[in-house]
Amino acid sequence: MGKLEGKVIIITGGAGGIGLGMAKAMAKEGAVLAIVDVNEEAGKASEKILQEISPESMFVQADLLDRENLPNIIQTVIDRYGKLNVLVNNAHASKQKLLEDTTQEDLDLSFGTGFYPTFYLMKAALPYLKETQGNIINFASGAGINGDETQGAYAAAKEAIRGITRVAANEWGRFGINVNLISPIANSEGVQAWKKAQPEYYEAVVQKIPMGRFGDVEKDIGRVAVFLASEDSSYISGQTIMVDGGATKLR
Repeated sequence: MGKLEGKVIIITGGAGGIGLGMAKAMAKEGAVLAIVDVNEEAGKASEKILQEISPESMFVQADLLDRENLPNIIQTVIDRYGKLNVLVNNAHASKQKLLEDTTQEDLDLSFGTGFYPTFYLMKAALPYLKETQGNIINFASGAGINGDETQGAYAAAKEAIRGITRVAANEWGRFGINVNLISPIANSEGVQAWKKAQPEYYEAVVQKIPMGRFGDVEKDIGRVAVFLASEDSSYISGQTIMVDGGATKLR
């Protein structure tokens, strides 16, 4: 029996990168995954990968910017499986710009793919998570915690997610629901492309990580997600877990 045997888990942005890494780690622990992504081609390919491990897993195509459709994501999963144990809000898109160059459009993209889907999916999932005394895993970033340059829109949305996560932990603990955050540094496809484009900048960032490397999306980030989705973390809530090789130490 795996740590997540029989649990139904939604992961947004699950067709690649950290999302797929977490999905694979969770599937190997017995979970059934519903990965949500706007990219239909990547989503179907990832669905096949997951079904080799967890045959009942599925892909749900959705544009998180379509706010009115967000509750339908939860309903699709409930209609298929009859329950929901874990919601993982991983998806987020943004543009890197200096604050003085950041536009309303940039803010709308970051909040529209990150903060608002996190908020509305949490609300839509709440009745079902009450039934299972389930878990929510949201995503923070060192960019917000440390105030990284050119990350204004992204940092603002990530810190807003941290804020509602702490509120939810206080309000929903009475229902047996725990709500936590992962703040990762991961060797995703995007980071690999960035490494090729800006190798000197990449190496400079790596030098600031005490463990000297970016985390593996499945073995490093995914295993922490497994822990937060499992009974092992049942008395942890409202916390930001830095999965970043020691780059940021919260006080």
